[in-house]
Amino acid sequence: MAVGVMSDTIKHECAVALLRLRKSAAHYAATYGAADFGGTKLSLLLEKQHNRGQDGAGAVTLTRTPEAGKPAYNELKSASDRPLADLLSLLAKRRRMDETLFLGHLRYATYGRGDVGFCHPFVHKSARLKRTLFLAGNFNLTNTRELFDAYIALGKFPESTADGYLICEWLASCMLKAEIDGEAGRGRVLVAALKALLPKLDGAYTLCGMTGDGWSFAIRDPHGIRPGFALVTDDVAVVASERPAIQAAFNCMPEDVRELVPGEALLVAPDGAVRFEKILEPQAKRGCVFERIYFSRANDADIHRERKALGAALAKPLLAAVGGDLANTFFSYIPNSAQVAFHGLLEALWTEGLAEGHPVRFGQIAVKDAKFRTFIADAAARREFYQHVYDVTYGLVRPGTDTLVVLDDSIVRGNTMKNAILPMLDRLGPKRIIVASSAPPICYPDCYGIDMSTLGELVAFKALVNLAGEAAVRAADDIRAVYARYPQEALSAEIARLITPPGMKAKVDVVFQTVKALHACCPDTTGDWYFTGDYPTPGGVRVLQEARANYLAHRDGRSY
Repeated sequence: MAVGVMSDTIKHECAVALLRLRKSAAHYAATYGAADFGGTKLSLLLEKQHNRGQDGAGAVTLTRTPEAGKPAYNELKSASDRPLADLLSLLAKRRRMDETLFLGHLRYATYGRGDVGFCHPFVHKSARLKRTLFLAGNFNLTNTRELFDAYIALGKFPESTADGYLICEWLASCMLKAEIDGEAGRGRVLVAALKALLPKLDGAYTLCGMTGDGWSFAIRDPHGIRPGFALVTDDVAVVASERPAIQAAFNCMPEDVRELVPGEALLVAPDGAVRFEKILEPQAKRGCVFERIYFSRANDADIHRERKALGAALAKPLLAAVGGDLANTFFSYIPNSAQVAFHGLLEALWTEGLAEGHPVRFGQIAVKDAKFRTFIADAAARREFYQHVYDVTYGLVRPGTDTLVVLDDSIVRGNTMKNAILPMLDRLGPKRIIVASSAPPICYPDCYGIDMSTLGELVAFKALVNLAGEAAVRAADDIRAVYARYPQEALSAEIARLITPPGMKAKVDVVFQTVKALHACCPDTTGDWYFTGDYPTPGGVRVLQEARANYLAHRDGRSY
C-alpha cells in the first residue's frame, strides 16, 4: 500500500526532459571535464523531477554521427518497482556516449496501466532516419477515443490504444504527408505536421520529440495547462516540466529559464540552430493551479511564494474558527508538501499581528513513514495497519483541552483522512480537530492530468448529494447550479461529517480555502476547473457531463 505525501494519493502529472547539445563532444569534455555530459545532465533532469512519475521511466539518446550497420539511437525503458533507478543505471551503462540529443520521461499511470509498453518515449521506426520519430510528453487528452477512431478511418491500423503511441504515429504520418506534398526543408515538414495534428487534440499537453536525423521540438497546449520551461545557451537547449530541475542541472538563475509560450514550438535544427514558431493560436491561459498547490516542487521561487501565501490566507479563517483562543490551540500540518503553506500560516499569525502577542504553539504532529507497506489480506487487520502509515508525536497536544489544527494541501476523496489521519490524531486526545485545506473543495472531475475523473468519489460531491438529495442532482442540467445553492460553510460542515470516522472522540471541523483567496495567491495561474467547473476546453465540459451520467447510472470508470 503506497501512500503519497498528501492525505489523498492522486495520480497526476508526468515529467518530460529534452536536451540538445549544441557543440562538439570535445567541447564538453574540455569545458566540463565530462565524458558523458549529456547522459549526466539528462539523469539530473529526471532525478530532480522524480516526484512527478513513479510508474515508469524511459529515455532515448540519439547518436551524433550515426553509422550504417550500427544502431542510431539507444532506447531505454523500465516499468519495475524502481523504474527511475533502473533507467539511470541503463543510461550509465550504455556503450556509445557520443549522442547529441536526449529525450527522457517519467510516467504516472493515470489509468492503472503500468507495463513497459505504455512508457514513453514512443518510437515510430523507419529505415529512413528522417522518418523515425521519438515522442514523450506530460499530457492527458479528453478525446483519445475519437482520435483513435479517426485514425482508423484514415485507413491506419494502430497497434496500441495508448494515447502517446497514437500521437506519435499520427504525427509521423503527418510528417510523411508534408514530405510527399513537397514542404520545403525538414524544419517546414515538422512545422506542417504539428500544424496538421495538434488542432485535433483536446486536452492538456507538453510534448517533446525528435527525429532520427536530428530535429527536435517542444510545445505546450494553447491554454498552457501543462507546465513547460526552457533554457537556451550557447552550449545547450533544454526543456523540462519544472524550472528548478533545469536550474539544478545547469546551475542557472530563475530568470535564465523561460516558460514555453502556449501554442509556440521550440525547434532545434540538426546544426543546433534554435528558433520559435507559432503552431497554434494561443488561448486564454489556464495553467493548472494544482501545480502551485501540490504537484511541482516548492523550490521554484514563485511556487514557494504562492504556497506561503495560500497558508497565510487561512490565518484569519482559522483564528475565527478557534474563537481567537490561541492559548488552547496547537497548529501542525500533514507532511510533506503542506510544509511551505504551513510556514506561511505561522508567518501570518506572527507578522500580521493576528496573534496579538499570544504565543503560537506549533510542531510536527504527523510524521510520515515513507517505507510503510502492508499486503495483509484481512480487511480488519489492513485497516488497523493503515492507521499507522503516519507516526505521531505525543506530548505536544494537551488531552481534553487543546484544539488541534492540521493543514493539508487538499481533500479529494477523504479516504486517507478518515481511515488513517483522523484516527491517528484522535489518539492524542484533543477536544477538537480542525482540518485546514490550502485548496478549495474539489467539486468537479479533472481530465487534464489528475486522475480524479469519477465524480462519485469526490467527497465534496458526496456532501452535495447529501445536502441537496440525489433527485436534485439528477434533475439539474448543470451541477454548478446545485453547488451554488449552498454556502461553502454548509458544504464544509457536511464534508467534516463524512470524513469523521466511527468512534471519533474529538469533534471534527473543516476549513477550506476560498476560490477568491486562491486567485489572489496564484494570480497568474487560473486553471481552477476542479474547484469551479470552469473547464478550458470543450472536452472538459463533456467529461463533466459523462461523469454525471456515470454517477446517475451507478457506473464507475473513467469519463474520457
